[in-house]
Amino acid sequence: MKPIGEMIKEELERQERTAGWLATKLFCHRTNVYNIMSRNDIDLLLLIRISKILHRNFLKEIGEEIENDVC
Repeated sequence: MKPIGEMIKEELERQERTAGWLATKLFCHRTNVYNIMSRNDIDLLLLIRISKILHRNFLKEIGEEIENDVC
């Protein structure tokens, strides 16, 4: 499974958004977003917030990957 931080970074790039833009939406500092993008894991509530902001259901994608690994 690809690290969640990498998935978030790729989605930001796909949408041509910056870490500063996401930081503004999350009400945090840009360095916090860079920290998030370097992580292998993330708090569930933070991932939900990011999913809503980016209009991409990371939870569903992770769930489908888990489902494929289990079956």
